[in-house]
Amino acid sequence: MGIEKALYRRWINELWAGEPVAAELVSGDFVGHWPNRDVHGPDELQVMVDETRTMLTDLRFEVEVEPFVGRDLVAARWIGTGATADGPARFTGNDILRYAGGRFVEYWTGTSTG
Repeated sequence: MGIEKALYRRWINELWAGEPVAAELVSGDFVGHWPNRDVHGPDELQVMVDETRTMLTDLRFEVEVEPFVGRDLVAARWIGTGATADGPARFTGNDILRYAGGRFVEYWTGTSTG
């Protein structure tokens, strides 16, 4: 497995599992693009992940399409599950991450429920 795919595995299996590893995975000038906001730097990313994990208890991700690499990009598709105050939640998403110097420097995501 290449370094890019290993980095993505840490993104899904450590960061989004609640481990405080954002500073190890992204650059200081990282920009993450969500549909409703941008996140800058590892500290804001970690806060975003923590906020998401607060909204969705028992949050888990399963990689549906294994990460693939092209030039300086990594892309993958996942299924997320968790629970909200209203009951179980299931959503799917696609990640595209740009990397440089062994860390992710930019991120785009698209998600849908169902």
